Amino acid sequence: MDIFHNIINVVSFSLNVTGALITIWGIIIALCEFVKKELLRKEDCIKCNEAIRVKLGSYLVLALEFFISGDIIKTIITPTWQGLGILGAIVVIRTILSYFLTNDLKKI
Repeated sequence: MDIFHNIINVVSFSLNVTGALITIWGIIIALCEFVKKELLRKEDCIKCNEAIRVKLGSYLVLALEFFISGDIIKTIITPTWQGLGILGAIVVIRTILSYFLTNDLKKI
C-alpha cells in the first residue's frame, strides 16, 4: 500500500509541477513578445496586446487543467470528508477560472 501512495504522490506532484512549468513558460513567452513589441514600437499596439493576452490565457487554461488533475489524484490517497470538501472548493474555483478564461479567449 505504501508503494501505491508513493506512486500517487509522485504523479500528483508531477502534474502540479507540469502546471507550474506551463504557467511559467506562458509568462516567459508573453513577456518576450511584449518586450519585442515595445522595442519595435509597432503601430497596432492594441491588436498585439490582445494577441499576447490570448496566448498567455491559453497557457493559463492548460496549466489549470494540470493543477485540477493533480488535486483529484492527490485526493485518492486521502478520501476524508475534509479532503473532499477542500478538493471540491479548489476544483470549483479553478473550473470557474478556466471557464471565464476560455470564454474570454473565444471572444477574440
